[in-house]
Amino acid sequence: MNDFAFDFHGIRLHARASGALWWPARALLCVSDLHLGKSGRIARRSGAMLPPYECHDTLARLEAELDATGARSMICLGDSFDDTEAAEGLAPDHTAWLRRLIAERDWFWVEGNHDPSPLALPGTHHARVTLGALDFCHIATEASGEISGHYHPKARIALGGGATTRPCFLIDADRIVLPAFGTYTGGLATTDPVLSELMGRDALAVLTGRSAYAVPMPRRQRQSA
Repeated sequence: MNDFAFDFHGIRLHARASGALWWPARALLCVSDLHLGKSGRIARRSGAMLPPYECHDTLARLEAELDATGARSMICLGDSFDDTEAAEGLAPDHTAWLRRLIAERDWFWVEGNHDPSPLALPGTHHARVTLGALDFCHIATEASGEISGHYHPKARIALGGGATTRPCFLIDADRIVLPAFGTYTGGLATTDPVLSELMGRDALAVLTGRSAYAVPMPRRQRQSA
């Protein structure tokens, strides 16, 4: 199995190698930060032309996860589109593809800081979604049992005499932060003070890639006096 299974507030969850979170008991899949349309936004704002393939790649990977898990519910944790114009200007074939995925299951859109406006797509639209003991939102707060995204965490670890940096989940007793699922997304190192202060000392980083690989969350080493 390529997942990392763990218990969180009495619920068995799986951090999948793809960067999606899977809740088997509810047949619910959760992803964050798809950032669909990012190449178009960059072109509009700076004139820089990136290959416009990120929507196709992101949707293909998302559909593969939905098929692999058989998910009956889907939560997108905000920043699903890179901005409101990107949501409104999605290519017709990508819009049809996304509508087909939505039509086959219950779909929850959580608003993010990039896409705060209601989307002209099916599904239900929320500031946050609470299901039992779990609270799904875009940006972490102080709530316990919270599942969020926004920060695009990535971890650097020693591996085979070298080092590798991968997007990762962050998991502690109170919260889970998902990696960005979108193809054109950067990341914030786990050593950044923002993440070091957010996550408890017992936090794990679950690296994504071919398999989900859990390590203690890397933190910046304190300088000796």
